[in-house]
Amino acid sequence: MKSRVEQIAALAMTLGRDYLAAYGATRSRHDFTQRQLMACLILRAYLKTTYRGITDLLAGHAGLRTVLGVADKVPHYTTLQKFSARSQVVAIVEQMVGRIGQAALRNRATHGGTAAVAMDATGLETSGASAHFLSRAGRTRHKWLKVSLTVVCGSLFPLGMVVDWGPSNDKCQAADLLAKSAVAAGRERPQQLYADAGYDADWIHRWCRVGWGVESLIRPARQRADGTLGGTYRAAMTTDHLRQRGYGRRWHVESFFSGLKRMTGAALQARQVEAQKKEAALRVRAYTLYR
Repeated sequence: MKSRVEQIAALAMTLGRDYLAAYGATRSRHDFTQRQLMACLILRAYLKTTYRGITDLLAGHAGLRTVLGVADKVPHYTTLQKFSARSQVVAIVEQMVGRIGQAALRNRATHGGTAAVAMDATGLETSGASAHFLSRAGRTRHKWLKVSLTVVCGSLFPLGMVVDWGPSNDKCQAADLLAKSAVAAGRERPQQLYADAGYDADWIHRWCRVGWGVESLIRPARQRADGTLGGTYRAAMTTDHLRQRGYGRRWHVESFFSGLKRMTGAALQARQVEAQKKEAALRVRAYTLYR
C-alpha cells in the first residue's frame, strides 16, 4: 500500500498531464518532465520543507522516486527553484484546483444534492516571527498574503482561487474570484453561493444571480437607522431568509482554511514577493490533494 506522500505525488502526476507539456524547451537535456518538477513543488509545500529537503527525501525514498519516475536521477535543488520561478506556476495551479472543484460539483449534482460553494479569504504570515515576539518588540504587521477561495460545500474542495496582498477589503478580490470560479465550474454551475458580510454588496449579488445564474446568500454588513436593508438584493438577506436557505454551510470554507493552516502552517517560508504567492498557491494545491 502506498504511503500518503506517494499517493499525493501520484495524483499530482496524473492531474499535471493535461496542463503541462512534457518539457519546457525542445533543446533542453530532458532530464525531468515538467510534471515531475511540479509534483516535487507540491510535495515541498505539503511537507513544509525546503528545496534541499525535498531532494534529500527523494534520494532516500525509493518508492517515491518510482511514483515520480525519477528512479535513476534526482533533480538538483536549484532545478526545482528555477522551475518554481517561472511566471505561469500560479496560473497552472489555479487550473488544477479548478478542475478538482468542477469534479466535486459534478459529483454533488449526480447524487442529487444541492451544489453550493462558500466564499471567503484568509491570511498567511510572511514572517516566522511570533505574535508574542512582535508584541514585545513593539512591532506591528503591516501586510500579509491574502488567499481568497470559493470552496465546494460538502466535499470541501476549492473551485476558484485568488492570491493577493492584505489587508484589503474582501470585495477587492471578489470580481476576479467569481470570474475564475465561473470559468472553473463550466457547465457544473452551483446552485447557491454563501459569503460573509465582507462581501456584502449589491453588485456581487447581481454578478452571481444575473451574470452567473447562482443564488447569492450574503449576510448584510450595514443597516439603515430604521433597521431596514437597502439595495435590490440586499433587502432580502434577512436572518430568517438566510437560515432557511442553509446559510450555515458557509462555515465549510472556514473548515478548509483551518485544515490548510493545520497541515501546511500559517507562515510562509519564501521571502521574495512572487515566491510567496507561488508557495501559497502550492499549499492550497497540496492540501487539496491531501483531502
